[in-house]
Amino acid sequence: MSGHDGGMAGRDSVQIPDDRDFGAFRAECESERGWSLTYSKGGVGVWVQLLEPERALHKIKCRMECRDVPAETLYDVLHDIEYRKKWDTNVIETFDIGRLTANSDVGYYAWRCPKPLKNRDVVTLRSWLPMGSDYIIMNYSVKHPKYPPRKDMVRAVSIQTGYLIEGTGAKSCTITYLAQVDPKGSLPKWVVNKSSQFLAPKAMKKMYKACLKYPEWKQKHDPHFKPWLFPEQSRLPALALSELSLQHADSLENIDESSLAESKEDRGEGSDEDSLT
Repeated sequence: MSGHDGGMAGRDSVQIPDDRDFGAFRAECESERGWSLTYSKGGVGVWVQLLEPERALHKIKCRMECRDVPAETLYDVLHDIEYRKKWDTNVIETFDIGRLTANSDVGYYAWRCPKPLKNRDVVTLRSWLPMGSDYIIMNYSVKHPKYPPRKDMVRAVSIQTGYLIEGTGAKSCTITYLAQVDPKGSLPKWVVNKSSQFLAPKAMKKMYKACLKYPEWKQKHDPHFKPWLFPEQSRLPALALSELSLQHADSLENIDESSLAESKEDRGEGSDEDSLT
């Protein structure tokens, strides 16, 4: 696969990530170079890397220590789309589109952005890799002919987004979330500050609470159905790579939201249900 120097961003056709891609993603999760710490409190840290300050394009990295949550539980929570609909209050709509291999699929996710910004959606190719007590789940944007951009959403582009889960004990783990998303358009400067200092930490804490409640919830909801662990359980239609094409950011419409002020009702705790990425 081409473009290993630039991570998954350098590819020139839709490909399923290989071990080198997973390794490059892990290295970036663990790297400190070029990142600015913007938040550190209560076991949660957030770092930002500004790429194009003039349109607020940035990478964000969050890390959280999870006590009383085994790595495999967190891995299940991130995969379980039915449970996500219950705990992820940012989600407008999410569904799986089709299966590529035993450890990759294509899915749709639409989420609420802080008012007055327009809501965003993505179609992504997701891959996952269990490595003993560690796990990686990562995605990047693709085009699927049946799911073109919608009129009521801005189609964003995940250049590379994912999670690194590292087991730190029998009942503890650390999660690192790394996102480089082109939200399409010029965002106001307050969005970067808000997402890194308020929205991202809140989203991580919400995920942590969801993990604590998951075992009890799963016992009542198809407890043995875990196609991410047992691919033979998958009910998704098979997809061929040839049905997909790369989603280049520059082929999508740009919108200029850079002059929009934050909604007054959204400034304080009222924005806890909003998330950018």
